[in-house]
Amino acid sequence: MSEPREISRRTFVLGTTAAAAMSAAGSKTAAGARTAAGSKTTAVTPVSGSTAGGNTSGGTTTGGADLCNLGAAEAVAHMSQGALTAERYAEALLAKCQSAQVLNAFITLEPARVLEAARARDRERLAGAKAGPLFGLPIPVKDSVNTRDYPTTGGTPALRHFHPKDDAPVVVALRAAGAIVLGKTNLHELSFGWTSNNLAFGAVHNPYDLQRIPGGSSGGTAAAIAARLAPLGVAEDTEGSIRVPAAFCGIAGFRPTTGRYSTQGCIPISPLFDQVGPHARSVGDLALFDSVVANDWLRLDAAPLAGVRLGVVRDYWFTDLDPEVVRLTDLALARLKEAGAQIVETQLPGLAKLIDLTTDPVQNHDVRGALALYLKQYGAGVDFDTLVAKASPDIQSVFRSDVLPGGVNFVTEPRYAAARDQYLPALRRLYRDYFTRTQVAAMVFPTTLVPAPRIGEETTVEVRGRPLPFETVVARNIAPGSTAGLPGLVLPVGLTNGGLPVSIEFDAPAGTDRALLALGLGLERALGPLPAPRVGS
Repeated sequence: MSEPREISRRTFVLGTTAAAAMSAAGSKTAAGARTAAGSKTTAVTPVSGSTAGGNTSGGTTTGGADLCNLGAAEAVAHMSQGALTAERYAEALLAKCQSAQVLNAFITLEPARVLEAARARDRERLAGAKAGPLFGLPIPVKDSVNTRDYPTTGGTPALRHFHPKDDAPVVVALRAAGAIVLGKTNLHELSFGWTSNNLAFGAVHNPYDLQRIPGGSSGGTAAAIAARLAPLGVAEDTEGSIRVPAAFCGIAGFRPTTGRYSTQGCIPISPLFDQVGPHARSVGDLALFDSVVANDWLRLDAAPLAGVRLGVVRDYWFTDLDPEVVRLTDLALARLKEAGAQIVETQLPGLAKLIDLTTDPVQNHDVRGALALYLKQYGAGVDFDTLVAKASPDIQSVFRSDVLPGGVNFVTEPRYAAARDQYLPALRRLYRDYFTRTQVAAMVFPTTLVPAPRIGEETTVEVRGRPLPFETVVARNIAPGSTAGLPGLVLPVGLTNGGLPVSIEFDAPAGTDRALLALGLGLERALGPLPAPRVGS
């Protein structure tokens, strides 16, 4: 990638900012959902710490801890079959949220509201209602996604008391499937960065090391899923905001093909790149989310890895890597080859130039109009100028530099038109030609160049004894896929010697989301699980 601009959206966070942030305080059955995710439908026996009938007490008991380790599909199966009440499960997750407050994962968390919704699910089941595929499941929602019964703050002061009238379509779909909104998760302010160091609502902390960032902008959702506060959550990705936090927090993240899920009712950056998506701890749960939100119930079975072609482009994605990222990525590729996958190495000439000409120019141009339209359309009660005027100093700084007229990196209309109409189509053609030429099922590469940096280490990060721009180590590898609109799947591959997660990403051709998830089920088996963090235990 070429040298970054002097100031950009990807480099604006200063160490002093981080220090301040640290101190700031159609219905399917549950069985059908499991089938869609490729697992067998089996009878469910009562779970430790629960009863098949009425409620049991909450708290951080062994039973409660066991419940927090359940995956989404497992929990739904237990609740829908009466082996576990929705109220008991909600109590366990809320107790875990209480014990892990140090993460600052939530902006809004209202236990009484969650428990009442859980009791309502239990009453529905006892009355004989058909359980939906997410029956009783509390799901944390990034606080950039509209919810009718919770504020949607975008992590910014001007929207602190904004209450949308309606749920975003993605939330409508989740509730219709039986889910409960667990709360609204913390994020990088206005989703404009990768740290989740939020000056207005406090920094989110990484569950594997509280002195490190969880990634952003969906850092609160990722931290919650990793720390077992919930098994499935809503995130949002314009340029890595699902995938970077998934990588740094050691969970599974899925950014679908751009446009697969509706982004209406979500605080925007660019309609060309914005995309909501899930965080989870397993590919099966990502597939369950995809089935519900995309209404795609094609059965998924784990794709055999024997003969699967995976593409590697070393001269872009594998340079300047932290030694531990190299070690764990090499081990992961070796495991995939042992499982029968074929690694196809080639190049993508011109990729870096196209990214520089499209990724930031499109976002920095579009955010002005997109944000202004959102504020007006959903009755936020503030306009764009007021929003920026009340934003935290770091956000104001980057908007002045990159977004507003007169800024050093302001995007003119001719430059934007070239990015949108010339360079973006060229990037998409480059990818289409690559997948056609190589016949790979997906490209594979390290999601980020480094494990999670320390809070405050956000202008440069030292790699192999030399400083690299923060934007490069965090965003270089994830920018191409989301700019081109490809589906991307992030999976953890291990912990560094210092105990930090490292992940790899698989990007597939646009529109092949279900095939990528099926492949992911097989990849997950070969790569193996990651130990849970100890925070809140």
